Amino acid sequence: MWYVTVVPGNTTTMTFFLIICSCLAWGGLGKPQFPDQEKDPLFWNTWAQHTLKNALTLQKLNQNTAKNLILFLGDGMGIPTVTAARILKGQLSGQSGEETQLEMDKFPFVALSKTYNTNAQVADSAGTATAYLCGVKANEGTVGVSAAAVRSQCNTTQGNEVTSILKWAKEAGKSVGIVTTTRVNHATPSAAYAHCVDRDWFSDGEMPAEAVQAGCKDIARQLFENIPNIDVIMGGGRKYMFPKNQSDVEYPGDKKHFGTRKDGRNLVEEWTNRMKNKKAQYVWNKRELLSVNPNNVDYILGLFEPGDLPYNLERNTETDPSLTEMVEVAIKILRKNPRGFYLLVEGGRIDHGHHEGKAKQALHEAVEMDRAIGRAGLITSIYDTMTVVTADHSHMFNFGGYTPRGNTIFGLAPMLSDVDQKPFTAILYGNGPGFKVINGLRENVSTLDYQGTNYQAQSAVPLRMETHGGEDVAVFAKGPMAHLLHGVHEQNYIPHVMAYAACIGQNRDHCMSSGGASSLSPALPSLAALLTLTRLLC
Repeated sequence: MWYVTVVPGNTTTMTFFLIICSCLAWGGLGKPQFPDQEKDPLFWNTWAQHTLKNALTLQKLNQNTAKNLILFLGDGMGIPTVTAARILKGQLSGQSGEETQLEMDKFPFVALSKTYNTNAQVADSAGTATAYLCGVKANEGTVGVSAAAVRSQCNTTQGNEVTSILKWAKEAGKSVGIVTTTRVNHATPSAAYAHCVDRDWFSDGEMPAEAVQAGCKDIARQLFENIPNIDVIMGGGRKYMFPKNQSDVEYPGDKKHFGTRKDGRNLVEEWTNRMKNKKAQYVWNKRELLSVNPNNVDYILGLFEPGDLPYNLERNTETDPSLTEMVEVAIKILRKNPRGFYLLVEGGRIDHGHHEGKAKQALHEAVEMDRAIGRAGLITSIYDTMTVVTADHSHMFNFGGYTPRGNTIFGLAPMLSDVDQKPFTAILYGNGPGFKVINGLRENVSTLDYQGTNYQAQSAVPLRMETHGGEDVAVFAKGPMAHLLHGVHEQNYIPHVMAYAACIGQNRDHCMSSGGASSLSPALPSLAALLTLTRLLC
């Protein structure tokens, strides 16, 4: 039995009519190379007209005050990755994929972000994190400091610290959270709370002795000291919180997962002791996380791996939480605050998959982040929650080769190279570990499991690790003031817009006069959305 929620109003009859008619039509289509209705110009014209009518409703802007702010950051999620993830999402549900909608595709406002660092044409994840979290562009490899700070030079830290939107939100009385699939002290999350001239100073065990002696703090320590009582912290990175050589709770016999701290501090124990009079809980596996009652917990520290969380394709679904599961618990804890919340969510391992040339891992990570975006949308409201989805940078990843409609995204192009007469996959990298030459010739990929989970797609230039790409990335936005993200922007503009929407940080004058009172009428769903729903219902 199917349950369909319909928004009351004069659009109900038309909505049901479209769904029923589409179901009847779809039922007789079978599985052609592409839906037979696409041969009819009326199909495309009708779709375009519905999209146009939906676009016209956006003229009535949502100028409410954003009670809540959510930033989804797909690390390394360039536009080719978004497109490929869209196709994968559709193919995972039995469709050809190209016509599928990602959750982020449904956001009404889209912009482009220029990702360069102050000293780098092709950015890294630390300088970019400082831009979209702290509102200022910075040098590569540095977090939470201005471009006056020099990477790895401890004495350039003091006086060059910049604060993040997470801190602005906390100071405004909001609850704040960080959820990531990497270490919680990795480049992206660290810019939310740390001021460090080297993104690799995860604990004092990774710092040069002179930097420690000069008074610079490692990033793990700053997580607990710089912004007291961050309400939600979830991700990996356990080993950086424990004394050197202390065994890990999950992998007690594996030395590579032992603690790394030289100062002997147990940061988890310190946090637990400090929070003992509050409704706080530390968890380190999925069972513990999902047993949490959000109504009885105000603070949560979840460290699920010694380092980064496993790829979603390799995740132990019994012991390791998914990004979607972490996000749902986080929001349910944070939203109890009557003043609202700010949440940073990072799909961090998209980047790692690309660096390793493992497109399948990267794209499944992107699909999982999109699933988390959808879940967040179900438990928040577009009327009081501004949600932004973007990337810090792109990668040397792409796909092409004149593949036909519905070709598996990990499949071969329908042609041989007219130079070496060998097949090639649609997905290729500009550089990376997939470069292989056998007897002076390009490897024949048809002899390999090119759709395997850890297959490394061929690259043009041999590198042990594939590099970032330098092109602009997309910014998707919905909710209050989302229309302020439009056109082509510098990356550091993003937190300023979000702060303006929420009346926090330096832009608050408009809040005193306007009161943020505006509302939107329900709009007729676009035909694209109806077609997607039809496929699920039929």
